[in-house]
Parts: sequence; C-alpha cells; structure tokens
Amino acid sequence: MDEFLAEVRQLFSWLNTELFKVGETAITYGSFFRVLIILIVTYVISRVLQNGLRRFASYRKSLAQSSVYALTRITHYVVMLVGALIAVSSIGIDLTKFAIFASALGIGVGFGLQNLISNFTAGIMLLFEKTLKVGDFVELESGVTGEVQEINIRSTIITTNDNIDIVVPNSEFVNGRVTNWTMRDTIRRLKVEFGVAYGTDKELVRKAVLEAASRVPHTLDDGSHRPPQVWLTEFGDSSLNFELVVWLQPEAVNRPSAVKAAFMWEIHTSLEEYDIEIPFPQRDLHIRSWAEDAQLKMGSLEAKEKKRSTKSAKSKRPENDAAEEL
Repeated sequence: MDEFLAEVRQLFSWLNTELFKVGETAITYGSFFRVLIILIVTYVISRVLQNGLRRFASYRKSLAQSSVYALTRITHYVVMLVGALIAVSSIGIDLTKFAIFASALGIGVGFGLQNLISNFTAGIMLLFEKTLKVGDFVELESGVTGEVQEINIRSTIITTNDNIDIVVPNSEFVNGRVTNWTMRDTIRRLKVEFGVAYGTDKELVRKAVLEAASRVPHTLDDGSHRPPQVWLTEFGDSSLNFELVVWLQPEAVNRPSAVKAAFMWEIHTSLEEYDIEIPFPQRDLHIRSWAEDAQLKMGSLEAKEKKRSTKSAKSKRPENDAAEEL
C-alpha cells in the first residue's frame, strides 16, 4: 500500500512544480488548478442561484422582469467576486498585501482603464436605476434605435429592427441623451405629414385620410385614447400641409419606420381614390411661339395620360406591404 501511494505521489509530483512567485508565495501547477476549480464551482453556484431567482420570480407575479434581471446580474457579480477572493486565498496569498496591487491598478486606471471602469460603473447604475431594462425600445443620441437585449458588465446589446446586434458602451446611456419609447407606457402617438393642392376641400381630405387610418391595423381604436385626427398645420409654398395624428397599438411602437410607411401608403391610396391632387413645386413657363406639330403631339400625350389615369383609378386597391411588417 505504501508503495502504491509512493507511486501515486511520484505520478503527480509535477503538480508541485513552481511556475512563478507572487511575493513570497510560489505558484505551482497544483495551486493553478485549485484556483481554476474554485472559479468553475463558483460559476456553477452563480448559475444555480440565478435560475433559482428566476424560478422564484415566476411564482411571484408582482415582481417586475426588470427587477429580476437586475437582481440576477448583481448576484452573479457578487458570487464571482467572493469566489475569486476565496481562490486567491486558497493558494496562500495574503489579501492584505493587495494594497500594492490596488495602487498599481489605480495608476493603470488613471492612464488607460478609465473607460472600462466608467462603463462598469454605468452598468451598475443602469441596473439599480431601472431607467433602462431588457425589452425597452430606445433611441440613442448617436441615432441608434432598437430593443435592449442584454445589460452586461461593460456594454449593452441592442437589436435593431433589421435584426442587427449593436454593442453600446454603458457610459453612452449615462452621459448621453437616451429616448426610451417604452419606459412607462407602450402606447404612443404618431404624426404623419402630407400635403394636398391649394383649392382642395379640407373636409374631403379629412374624410379620405381618416378612411386610410382605419384600414391600417396599427391604429388604436379601443376608445382609451382619442381617435385619429387630421390637422391643417401649414400653408406651404405649393401645398396645404396636413398631419394625420393617430395613436398606435402597443405592438406597433417598436416598428416606427414600417408603421409610418403603412400610413403613408394608405393615405396615398385614399387621396387617389378621391381624386385629390398631391402637389409638387411648380414654376410658370411662358411660351411666345408654339409650332402646330408640337401642339398635336402635346394633345396626344395628354390624352394618353388621361386614359392611363382613368385605368389606374378603376383598378383595385394595391396591397400595403408595410402594414404586414408586424
């Protein structure tokens, strides 16, 4: 038996081989694997605790998902920090001697790690303040828009409506202006601008556009908010400028481009059905002479254009692709 134990010791004697020293403490292969095992066990414990918190929250419907997410992330950070301290202590390093290391780290932060520390601090602030949570639809000062997928230790992942993941440093949410479209409520109002020619009956415009709004499935019509309205907003150079003011369904708030395109499509269709002219910038052209053959060609072109317009008016209403975006 003693011989067997001696052979085992000899077989694993390489674990005592010294790799380097930290002060007076020798770091061997054995101590390295000990630290690695402790960190792996710590990570497993962290995952078990996070899953337990999520399961507990699933039974407590009163807990908000944003609070659960913040609690799980903070739990992960705390458990991993404690595990790292235990791992360092297990190899015989005195934690009180880390004052020198902390001083060196402070110098490093002053020279090049300030952005990392700033992003980490900003991430903790976001988790505690709850001004930003997973699932929110946000618009950054840089122009990035999308849904928040993850709030990590250094950065936040935003997924755009084109399914593109963008990694944004946490400090940008703290230092810059952030528009949170779904922070407290998911119902929003949209204004769609359009113009018609001078001399058009305003009541006819209103009727046509309200019919267009009723055909778009994103329009909120449950009576909780004002129904769609048409506002005359400006006397333009070439047109009377209107706005369709409409409240949107909650699921449409995260798709602003597609929703606006859907309303524009139906507005154009309604204006064509009611023969309402959509103007464009015009200039008067005075011609002193005009050849007879040119007049004949011009008359032929006008007749063809009138025939084409009549045929288009009789055709069925075109499909609205943007309305099916959701």
